[in-house]
Amino acid sequence: MFLANLKERLASLLSVSADDFVYPVPAELGDLSLPLFALAKSSGLSPAALAQEKIKLLEQSDLPEAIQSFRAVGPYLNFFFKAGVFNREALFDIEKAGPDFGRLAVGRQQKVMLEYSNANTHKEYHIGHLRNLFFGDAVFRILAFNDYRAIPVSYINDFGIHVAKTLWQWQRANYKDVDAPKGWLLGKCYAEASNLLLQAEIKEDGGLEKEKMKTEISTVMKEIESRQGKNYELWQETRAWSIAYFAEIYQRFGVRFEHIFYESEVIDDGLKMVAEFLQRGILKNNQGAVIADLEEYGLGVLPIIRSDGTALYPVADLALARLKFNEYHLDESVYIVDVRQGLYFKQLAKIFELAGENLKISHLGYDFVTLRGGMMSSRNGNVITYSQIWDEAYTRTRHEVVARHQDWEIKRIESTAEKLAVAALKFEMLKVRADKIITFDMDEALRFDGFTAAYLQYTGARLASILRKNETLTADYSLLIHGKELSLAIMMQRFPEAVAKAGFQRDLSILARYLFDLSQVFNDYYHEVAILKAEPALSSARIGLLRSLRQVLVNGFSLLGFDYLEEM
Repeated sequence: MFLANLKERLASLLSVSADDFVYPVPAELGDLSLPLFALAKSSGLSPAALAQEKIKLLEQSDLPEAIQSFRAVGPYLNFFFKAGVFNREALFDIEKAGPDFGRLAVGRQQKVMLEYSNANTHKEYHIGHLRNLFFGDAVFRILAFNDYRAIPVSYINDFGIHVAKTLWQWQRANYKDVDAPKGWLLGKCYAEASNLLLQAEIKEDGGLEKEKMKTEISTVMKEIESRQGKNYELWQETRAWSIAYFAEIYQRFGVRFEHIFYESEVIDDGLKMVAEFLQRGILKNNQGAVIADLEEYGLGVLPIIRSDGTALYPVADLALARLKFNEYHLDESVYIVDVRQGLYFKQLAKIFELAGENLKISHLGYDFVTLRGGMMSSRNGNVITYSQIWDEAYTRTRHEVVARHQDWEIKRIESTAEKLAVAALKFEMLKVRADKIITFDMDEALRFDGFTAAYLQYTGARLASILRKNETLTADYSLLIHGKELSLAIMMQRFPEAVAKAGFQRDLSILARYLFDLSQVFNDYYHEVAILKAEPALSSARIGLLRSLRQVLVNGFSLLGFDYLEEM
């Protein structure tokens, strides 16, 4: 990467780290800057005195060809690039790397398993699940791009008490002949069951009614766990509906898993581990239940098995964690689950530590997606479902495409509308830091101006329109001496830094913001500088500049998981 190498050379000359350099704002202050506060403190000199010392060193050095000048401005040492030289080398660099531009071999093929989209069968898939899915998929993409052996997996909870609640209500309300999407019906059933339990609890005389309901639900759960009887058969049938529903969602959003684990496949091994850990004193019995008492480690108490004998989530999670490391020989297992589960994964890791199994378990949390009226809950039915949000996004993008391209064939309209809708939903979930709450706004998501996917894709389509008018493949990039051309080339060369930082911090909002800033720099350039109407040699160079920009956008969009559109 040309800019990275340039910074390394300057860092070597100045005996500093390449990471110490920053980019001045506004750009008139320089193209690259070295703050001297920390360095001055360690040297015992004032920043101004240290700056002068560094300038003397540079004046005696053989500087890189791309450096035009340098000067001290207060506690900063600012560098100015030779536009023609920098642009020539920067664009050659991008052209040579192509789809690999920005790729860094920092992962060294470490095996990192990423577990996400841990949806529950027999519940609706909602907008909060989409944030998890898009976040997990983008983290996988950027780690793989950074040379990790990233392994994307999903773990489906198909065996919990929520299943028993759903099937209990399914049979009470006789839903089998209702003509509606099965996944939606199962979610409706679960919300109804939860609401019935809640209503019974708040009644003055509802205690007995609730206990009766809970006993009936527990009976359903035990029959499912026994793997025989009518409830088990109904579980098999309805489970298949949910799995097919999830597969449809994954296909629509271009998400692929190397393996999908199911709670029902590991629960038996989990029960054996519970017995083993009980015998070893890692777990203990408590009033008929099984718990992990981790109070002395500041991690509280983790229930493992209920007093009625039914298993809780940790039973399967213990078995699955051991299975992952034994079968895949992982360096790290990352659970991408909402922020509320942070303590739980610390508890899980501590149990393995007490068992003498040093498994590197990490939790990568993200915050809620809210409705304008407050938090969502599938128990209360207060959710924006996947079906609802997809239907609205697709309907609106299709309307927009039809309005712009009434001459297009239906297949082309539908394909473009789907890609716009996918990008809009993904970008809205990824542009916000994972530790921040998202209040989803469809009007905002589908805007063609502002910090949106549509703005980025429109920038790409504008580029494509220009490039279709000129197919020149060779050019003299040293002709690119306009200040905005230098700004654009510098910004493109910062792509590897954005990728590395987003990957290291596992924060895709860094990359989303970079792509938006890059698009703004291009649009400023586009409105000020003649491209096709410039004299032929200069026009060819500018076309080459835009070709490199297109490559950077293609690479960036791919990491976020959506398509670059040639036309929209």
